[in-house]
Amino acid sequence: MAAVKLDPSFLEIAACPQCHAPLREDDDAQELVCTAADCGLAYPVRDDIPVLLIDEARRPA
Repeated sequence: MAAVKLDPSFLEIAACPQCHAPLREDDDAQELVCTAADCGLAYPVRDDIPVLLIDEARRPA
């Protein structure tokens, strides 16, 4: 899998739609992961486009 290619300025302002915490890149899984310990949703990145929909997010294990 190729690394996610997102503009760094996007990551500075990106926030979890559920809890509004910052997101971090997970290149291995091609996801943006919520940094809040009590949330932790992982949003997919498809064709270098983040899908920031709660219904599309993967719940933490």
